Amino acid sequence: MKLQLLSDLHMETEPFEPQAAPDAELLVLAGDVDASWRGLEAFQHWPVPVIFVPGNHEFDRRELREALPALRLRCEQLGLQMLSDEALLMRDRQGRQVRFLGSTRWSDFDLFGAKERERAMRAGSYFQRVMGATVDGQPLDAAAVRQLGLQNKAWLAEALAQEVEGVDATVVITHFAPSLRSADPRYGRQPGTASFCSNDEDLLPMADLWLHGHLHCRHDYLFEYADGHTRVRCNARGHVRKGEAEGHDALLCIEV
Repeated sequence: MKLQLLSDLHMETEPFEPQAAPDAELLVLAGDVDASWRGLEAFQHWPVPVIFVPGNHEFDRRELREALPALRLRCEQLGLQMLSDEALLMRDRQGRQVRFLGSTRWSDFDLFGAKERERAMRAGSYFQRVMGATVDGQPLDAAAVRQLGLQNKAWLAEALAQEVEGVDATVVITHFAPSLRSADPRYGRQPGTASFCSNDEDLLPMADLWLHGHLHCRHDYLFEYADGHTRVRCNARGHVRKGEAEGHDALLCIEV
């Protein structure tokens, strides 16, 4: 199956006119498409199915518990398939069955281990203040984000462990990255990086392909283990005004 991948378009502040990639069988939107949600309209009537996994900025200035069903309804109205701790089975043109597992996978701030967690959460507090979101009526602070991240990881671990008959390939789609190897080279191993990358390397071997966004840079690497490897891809555009979109390929296709 050929997948077109886009994320971090930030259409709430910068214009972007998406085009369907030739021969793509599916479009994956890995979050931070538009904090206002208006940009999602650009993908209505898309020529192939569209899977959308919410990013953190889809919840800016919103109450998380209210925003999730409202965002899902918006996606349904536009004909998009939203995945938030959910699985989807699809067949490609050759009849192969591909399993998609989608989760925002909020950070649990354990990227550098439990001893560095508090420091990472302090750094992450800045990003939560910028979002200005709430959950259950309380600020969506670093502690609340951590709880969401732990829930996301538990769901992913359980879903990946399930054996589904007839599945030829498994693709995980998250907004946050699954490994420190996806860190933005501009910032590297600093506490704030734990707000962008999680340590899901224990889960990576259970997927054939892992797609993510959140980092405003591109990545393509193989996570190798004893019996094989998992490919990790990020095709985030980022902010044009910061030069992050230079070299971005909006028609990028990945085969699984």
